[in-house]
Amino acid sequence: MGTLVEEIISNRLGRQVVAGDTVVAPVDCAFAHDVTAPLAIEAFERMGTPLHDPGRVVLVFDHVMPAATVAAAELHVRIRRFAADHAVRNLFAEGICHIIMVERGYARPGGIVVGADSHSTTYGALGCFSTGMGSTDVGVILATGRTWFRVPETLRVEVTGELAAPLTAKDVALHVLGRIGGDGADYMAVEWGGETVERMSLDQRLTLANLSADMGGKAGLCEVDDTTLAGSSPVEGVPIPHPRSPHYADVLHVDLSSLQPQVAMPPAADNVHDIGDVEGTPIDEVYIGSCTNGRLEDMEVVAGYLAGRTVHPNTRTVVVPASRRIYTEALRRGWIETIIEAGALVMNPGCGPCLGRQHGVVAAGERVVSTSNRNYPGRMGSPDAEIYLTSPAVAAATAVAGRITDPRRHN
Repeated sequence: MGTLVEEIISNRLGRQVVAGDTVVAPVDCAFAHDVTAPLAIEAFERMGTPLHDPGRVVLVFDHVMPAATVAAAELHVRIRRFAADHAVRNLFAEGICHIIMVERGYARPGGIVVGADSHSTTYGALGCFSTGMGSTDVGVILATGRTWFRVPETLRVEVTGELAAPLTAKDVALHVLGRIGGDGADYMAVEWGGETVERMSLDQRLTLANLSADMGGKAGLCEVDDTTLAGSSPVEGVPIPHPRSPHYADVLHVDLSSLQPQVAMPPAADNVHDIGDVEGTPIDEVYIGSCTNGRLEDMEVVAGYLAGRTVHPNTRTVVVPASRRIYTEALRRGWIETIIEAGALVMNPGCGPCLGRQHGVVAAGERVVSTSNRNYPGRMGSPDAEIYLTSPAVAAATAVAGRITDPRRHN
């Protein structure tokens, strides 16, 4: 009996484990992207062993796709050759790795997933144990199909109250990040629960799990319920995990009754303020997308704010749907047309400007509103630019006004 993460790992090992235990566990799926895969491949090849199971390897081109430099193109070639040599068929160039892992069914309730990217905590929203590891660790998984880790303690975040528009899960996650800090959940599983989380869509829960990484979390998880199962099926032969008489290292209570839209100010994601503290700040660029907020519900929010409006002439606005499926569905519903007609740029699915390698970088002295998860100096270009993290609602309202704007004024 234990927390959600303890139950997931116990079910997979066939014996009870508790926080602090060191275990070796099977990995259902290991993935890497175009920046981390070459190092994982190098580590694997140094071992001189066969690939354990090509069907359990996923490779995604998303961080610099299409390649923006010769160096990036050469990394892409390296990955494609590896896939061809080892019969890896799970090779994708259709959006952000963390979205593809969910859409393609590689992350499932009760599973164990490891990715060579820190935001691999995202799929814990499905009730699986998913975590990010270094490329060398992933290289070992390619050879063995398993990995070791210490079972993390759990921070339970109990959320109550109504999450009424324009407030979103991003505001909840930023609020918690501001309260506990960027190291407040170091090597912990952040277990999101309570009546508010139970009412959230899967898109919203994915945002919570995603930002768990920026609190230092080893994992971010939500309980499995009908909402989960409507979008994913459990791992075959593995019980659906639920917390059972759990012992939490700490419990954080979050009451949304007085929550305002949240803004993470530079230079760190845990420098979180109510929007009133920064409202009116002129903004040079708005970026809407990323693994945190490039999903279909986010596109709907943005189109709703931009309908019949025009983005401010001094605020270039870049919108990047997180995956091909999201892009095409938003296109079918007319949202992409609305966004383009408002004067925004809509780019191909992927990570986009989030990490400052493609789709535009920012100059010294510029201020950016981003729906991503990180705002340290140099993240999107010049280290002398300023990045403000917000929800898509705040970002869209800001794009129209040209300055940080409370979306409650623009419904």
